[in-house]
Amino acid sequence: MTNPFGQQIQDFYDASTELWEEVWGEHLHHGYYGDRNPRSLDRRQAQIDLIDRLLDWVQASGNAAPLNEQSQVLDVGCGVGGSSLHLWQKFHCRATGITLSPVQARRATERSQQAGASSSLGFLVADALGVPFADETFDWIWSLESGEHMPDKTRFLEECYRLLKPGGTLMLATWCHRPLDSGRLSAAEVEHLRQLYQVYHLPYVISLPDYDAIAEGIGFENVQTEDWSTAVAPFWDVVMDSALDPKVILGVLLSGWETIQGALAMNLMRDGYKSGLVRYGVLSGRKPLEA
Repeated sequence: MTNPFGQQIQDFYDASTELWEEVWGEHLHHGYYGDRNPRSLDRRQAQIDLIDRLLDWVQASGNAAPLNEQSQVLDVGCGVGGSSLHLWQKFHCRATGITLSPVQARRATERSQQAGASSSLGFLVADALGVPFADETFDWIWSLESGEHMPDKTRFLEECYRLLKPGGTLMLATWCHRPLDSGRLSAAEVEHLRQLYQVYHLPYVISLPDYDAIAEGIGFENVQTEDWSTAVAPFWDVVMDSALDPKVILGVLLSGWETIQGALAMNLMRDGYKSGLVRYGVLSGRKPLEA
């Protein structure tokens, strides 16, 4: 495994995925709320809305390669297959999901079989810094909240570039910290991030402008970025509401110390968004036709 944080990430998601799926369903990521009241919007629908908003945004950016029965998608950090299944249902495309968690890969496979999609979808345990596929295999790379776990952001995006076919699409949505144009991170901000890193097994996060610079430096063209922090931040209030369910409390306690720590740290994410330190960045880019 080329990811030195890999075992920690695997252990964390092996322990917590079953509980998360039971409480929230198949999507292990933020929801999209925009200016809607988060408590009047079904939380699972908000997560589906995030996927659809991302698709619309990439389409509007001019970076979207066609998605159809012939398309090959790599879903990086696939969880239990929520995004892959949604893309298959919407476009009948083929998708391969990778995760560091055997529990997630097994559950994603089960879900695809139950949906009748096993001939189009596949899931395996693999490290995103060294994906076991040949150059120019995929039409799309879909990375929904996995970039924050990468211990080498440049190497990760280089691997995405390698795996994409010429003209292929990169979609990246990831946790970031605030841009540094207003000044370096303060000691308090550094400590806030350190606590998040420890609990969620993150090596480090960077700013969205940093991702932009890395992607352009690697060779992606028409790189587009947006900050969606305001649209997704209410997610953490909804998560904290759900944590008051006695069934969830029992599930957290039974899942072990790693999950307990993650639950106790939810307010760190909520407060990070409120202060502007934690940001939610989205990026799209295209591999040149003559790469």
